[in-house]
Amino acid sequence: MTNGDTPSGVLGKGMADALRDLLDGRWAALRRTSLELLGKLEPPGELDREAYRAWVLEQLHALADGGHPLIGFPTEYGGKDDIGGSVVAFEVLGFGDLSLMVKAGVQWGLFGGAVQALGTERHHAEHLPAIMSLDLPGCFAMTETGHGSDVQHLRTTATFDPETDEFVVHTPDPSARKDYIGNAARDGRMAVVFAQLVSGGDEHGVHALLVQIRDADGNPVPGVRIEDCGPKAGLNGVDNGRLTFDHVRVPRANLLDRYGKVAADGTYDSPIEGESRRFFTMLGTLVRGRISVAGGAGSATKKALTIAIRYAERRRQFTRPDTGEEVVVLDYLAHQRRLLPALATTYALHFAQEELVSALHDVSDDRAQRELESRAAGLKAVATWHATATIQACREACGGAGYLSENLLAGLKADTDVFTTFEGDNTVLLQLVAKGLLTSYRDHVGDLDPWGMARFVADQAVGVVIERTAARAIIDRLVSGSSDALLDRGWQVRQFEDRERHVVEGLARRLRRATPENAFDVFNAAQDHVLHAARAHVDRVVLEAFVAAVDRCGDTATKELLDRVCDLYALSVIEADRAWFLEHGRLTPQRAKAVTQAVNDLCGALRPDARRLVDAFGVPESWLGAPIIG
Repeated sequence: MTNGDTPSGVLGKGMADALRDLLDGRWAALRRTSLELLGKLEPPGELDREAYRAWVLEQLHALADGGHPLIGFPTEYGGKDDIGGSVVAFEVLGFGDLSLMVKAGVQWGLFGGAVQALGTERHHAEHLPAIMSLDLPGCFAMTETGHGSDVQHLRTTATFDPETDEFVVHTPDPSARKDYIGNAARDGRMAVVFAQLVSGGDEHGVHALLVQIRDADGNPVPGVRIEDCGPKAGLNGVDNGRLTFDHVRVPRANLLDRYGKVAADGTYDSPIEGESRRFFTMLGTLVRGRISVAGGAGSATKKALTIAIRYAERRRQFTRPDTGEEVVVLDYLAHQRRLLPALATTYALHFAQEELVSALHDVSDDRAQRELESRAAGLKAVATWHATATIQACREACGGAGYLSENLLAGLKADTDVFTTFEGDNTVLLQLVAKGLLTSYRDHVGDLDPWGMARFVADQAVGVVIERTAARAIIDRLVSGSSDALLDRGWQVRQFEDRERHVVEGLARRLRRATPENAFDVFNAAQDHVLHAARAHVDRVVLEAFVAAVDRCGDTATKELLDRVCDLYALSVIEADRAWFLEHGRLTPQRAKAVTQAVNDLCGALRPDARRLVDAFGVPESWLGAPIIG
């Protein structure tokens, strides 16, 4: 029997259940009820843009009727107060239509989430029930034509007029136009607008206000100009629009004032001192959206891998000279190389996402919040880049069939492409991660004065001696040709830890040269180093999450399988960055070749389990209607 003839059920139902239970994790029951709700919806088929938008809105109402939006909102307003569960439910939508997922995210995650996080009780009581029921469709109007990532310098203004007790919201120039705003072009009636707050002649930084943009009949209100962004590369079921405000007046009560209040006389008051600190505190409360995007990208990736691996198990190409039989394409090493390391990384990111969602749900203090924001930024960047690369690999692995719309991969590719730049441009997000790493490094070393640096170097020298002594036995086994040395989990983890530590230390030393006069140039010259430090950190965090998941797996056979998947993830990361490991003496040329061979061997070993691994994701069959997989 060849690998291609291996029955998909050969591993037994017990393993399938154990694998599915482990993947479902902390919110298993909610994940499954969300899948049931998604399974009741029908895929849209081929529709023109306006019909597609109408279908998405109709399905959004079906989600509201099914209780989907209640999960994350406070119980006193009809919700279930389950923040982590709301992210999990959003992830599940990623198995279905991605325009529907994004529109749901805009309505309940961004618009509703901003009212919940930035507003106070009166805003909650007045608006949250209508937001949950979809009686009040809304927008999240942050991004401007001229300012995307640099939110702190948005140019839209909200100036308080004490004579009328109103704010005047205004777009001062074309670059301040609110751009790419979901729900704006067709369905939104109100927007959370981020603007520079001005009162009493003083500027107080970016704040959020509720601004009505359409009346009850769906017409733009006076002073609000609404434009359609037009056709996009994907997500055309989402009505992205542009908003321009011409001295639009809104009541003072519409200021979402949890972090900054304006009295009737124009006096400004905030519980947080400092404009910059206040700004980052406000943005930090919206981190759920970034975590949700990472999860949604993960779901789309799982769907693409499910299609590509199922197809690869049935598609045959070329004959074996010894038997004359056509070969199943997943039996080719080159095809395994395309798909199986990506599958292993998808598993790793799944468990890292699960830890991140738990951290969001359980966050209890400022320090935990800062750590959450940094981890969310890094995981969002890595998960969405992984989605882009993997969905492309899946499309190519399915040949011309993968290019047909009916086989879903082309749509997944188009719909997820923007994930790398919305909810934070990935390159900028990794710089935020690196900034957090440097702050932690500084806290450990001090101000990087000579004595502090000497102390730190001494500590590190002791640690390196201990580490290298512990690793000596493993290295000896590698040199002697032992095949299992690279599969030593301790060695793998140490490689990730050592790379992260070395790269961060080197970056800190480079940035020590900065002065007020040359700070920009020094940082700009080190940006490649900055990004590498952040990526090394995220890789280590992801590996640790995978290792923890394997450790808590109670079923022996499932644990052995996941051990191999974890090995493939770890070694494929090392292989991808083997130039660094070679340059810095962590691998010899012979060991680098051994890593590549080990990745090949693991692909072959996991080949019979590929179908089992993708089936465990639980993508509903009704949303896997690609003809190429039957």
